[in-house]
Amino acid sequence: MNATTSSSSASVLSINNVEVIYDHVALAIKGASLEVPQGGMVALLGANGAGKSTLLKSISGLLKAERGEVTRGEIHFMGQNIDAMPPQERVRLGIAQVLEGRRVFEHLTPEENLVAASAIRGGRADMIRNRDMVYSYFPRLVQRAGTEAGYLSGGEQQMLAIGRALMTQPKLLMLDEPSLGLAPFLVAEIFDIVRRINQSEGLSVLLVEQNAIAALEVVSHGYLIENGRIVMHDSASAMKQNPDIQEFYLGGAEGRDFKDIKHYRRRKRWLS
Repeated sequence: MNATTSSSSASVLSINNVEVIYDHVALAIKGASLEVPQGGMVALLGANGAGKSTLLKSISGLLKAERGEVTRGEIHFMGQNIDAMPPQERVRLGIAQVLEGRRVFEHLTPEENLVAASAIRGGRADMIRNRDMVYSYFPRLVQRAGTEAGYLSGGEQQMLAIGRALMTQPKLLMLDEPSLGLAPFLVAEIFDIVRRINQSEGLSVLLVEQNAIAALEVVSHGYLIENGRIVMHDSASAMKQNPDIQEFYLGGAEGRDFKDIKHYRRRKRWLS
């Protein structure tokens, strides 16, 4: 199934034919289109360097800091064109991105991290309500309440990073490689919590992952990006059954790097 989708009133996020260029010369995203339905949970899959993080930053408005810009196409959030909107306005509108690498304030406790993130929206009552909601999903943060975030485990830091994003009361939560560097049992735990948040809070989620096995277990639909192009879009169940996805993204290649497999291009039926 080809990954060209049309804008829909039921979409919280709609990306249409977007191109991204770095330093006025390097074309990183090549005509990408993607949608996240209202209350949906969608994965953006691809290898390292495929363009996943760049596409996320085009949504959150963080490209400019890396000398990147959207040069073509449109990005709509809640029906509104946000192409010219600065990052802080996109956060106020309801877009929250959890950056790759779990960037928490290491010298602050979990609670201090959450309070700091709440400053962008609402008053003290909102902060307390949102903090209690975060603690209900991540009780381990309560257990580690008196510990500086720099001393938390990788999994606990990832929980805190997601919790901080939730403190801004987002309508769309974007997670950039949340499984990176975590043990499989922690990945399963965190993804299960994100799925519960999606279902209980009605929060739309865009999950960016190399770990296709874990991602396709929790989302309803997925997109596959390669070399800046969206090359596949289908339901999670269909993608799990696709023989090329199985071989090159779900472990069927027996641990080999798919880039080193000579017949990779010949086997990829989605590009034929």
